[in-house]
Amino acid sequence: MKKLLLSLIPFLAACAGEPPQNIGVQNGKLSSCPESPNCVSSNASDDTHRIEPIAANLDQIKRVLLGLNEANIISADSNYLHAEFTSRIMRYVDDVEFLYDRTAGVTHVRSASRLGYSDLGANRKRIESLRKELNN
Repeated sequence: MKKLLLSLIPFLAACAGEPPQNIGVQNGKLSSCPESPNCVSSNASDDTHRIEPIAANLDQIKRVLLGLNEANIISADSNYLHAEFTSRIMRYVDDVEFLYDRTAGVTHVRSASRLGYSDLGANRKRIESLRKELNN
């Protein structure tokens, strides 16, 4: 049994994937989603990827994220925040970015899986759950 568990460690570590190279703000916006359906963004125009921005500032979002075991804030400044969310069982990592738009008073969001093609709606559910928590 011990050998089996040890043999699974490299596999589970691989589930994290490599951090994407396109994280961050580019031309005043968050990166576009890939064609795969495992990403949502408030900057997207197509129905598969489009999600509404969040009516909250980064301080409010940060407070919620700090209370979530699966969230790890990687970087944050006055208008941008990058967090990694790790799934409990398979340890998959998703990158979630927030960009505060002071003029509109909303925070744009992008949530994308590092690996795979479909996320079975996990990224959309995550953002809607955050939105609900912020409204409570």
